[in-house]
Amino acid sequence: MAKLDSVLRVAVQAQASDLHVSPGNPFILRQFGRLRKVKSPELTPEQTSGLIREILSSGQQQALDQNLQLDFSYELKSLARFRGNAIIQRRGLTATFRIIPLRIPPLNELGLPPVVKKFCDFHQGLILVTGATGQGKSTTLASMIDLINSTRPVHILTVEDPVEFVHPLKTGIVNQRQLGLHTRSFANALRAALREDPDVIMVGELRDLDSIRLAVTAAETGHLVLGTLSTSSGPKTVDRIIDSFPPDEQNQIRTMLAEGLRAVVTQKLLPAANGGGQVLACEIMIGTVPLANMIRSEKTFQIPSVMQTSRSQGMQSMDDAIQQLLREGKITVQAARDDAERKKRFQ
Repeated sequence: MAKLDSVLRVAVQAQASDLHVSPGNPFILRQFGRLRKVKSPELTPEQTSGLIREILSSGQQQALDQNLQLDFSYELKSLARFRGNAIIQRRGLTATFRIIPLRIPPLNELGLPPVVKKFCDFHQGLILVTGATGQGKSTTLASMIDLINSTRPVHILTVEDPVEFVHPLKTGIVNQRQLGLHTRSFANALRAALREDPDVIMVGELRDLDSIRLAVTAAETGHLVLGTLSTSSGPKTVDRIIDSFPPDEQNQIRTMLAEGLRAVVTQKLLPAANGGGQVLACEIMIGTVPLANMIRSEKTFQIPSVMQTSRSQGMQSMDDAIQQLLREGKITVQAARDDAERKKRFQ
């Protein structure tokens, strides 16, 4: 058993989301969004290097030494998987481990609006889950894929960096590919995916122009594409995608996005009022005909007003979601004010 295994077990038992292993510090956990130092001696550079390298394969160690950073996955059987990221920094080798439960939670346990479940019935188009790092995007995406896998006999192909939740064989077929291990890039994997007869394509992260272009194209050509982006709202997601393209291509991508975008779910995790966890707030933007017309005619600045007038269709702004959590007593006024876009609303 690796020496780090016992620390990872403690992190899982403490319901932490992340474990930090860094020279000059004790082990550090992120619990309910906040960092907490464990009562342990400060780690030396030699100790952190030994702990991290012990769980890496020889190929991973070579990749780390060559690139000075590494994304990888690690598993403790019957307990949890971990998404690891190791980097070389001024004090030495450092790593962060995101805890991935072995069980994929169903959508109704995540606190998502009921309309999100309906998104899994789409047979083509683009669905994006957005938000900052650590806001539960990967979990939501995994839950949506698990629902599709449980209810529809389809071929699901995922491209991840690294593979996080492992999907068992259910009603459909699930093939999971890991960047660096099973494919060289998201773009290459997406090009190959179009020849693999997929019904559903899940992209762990749309991180560059090539991956965005291929995802939008796949959605337009009859596939259901799910992915994540690090954006803070639905309208900003649309702008981010369009602005990724050269000016002479933006009119074409507006048309493609207007026709293919089905929904954007933006997530924020807020501290619970009882101090015992976090609560999910969601902005929901749905690709209706009026919204598609705004994307096509370069009037994305009007999208927030359309969202406000389309609540009956399931749309909601982030501030509306936060206000609902406040009414239900799940968060405090201070938490609402800290995370709201229009803070005066919560004075």
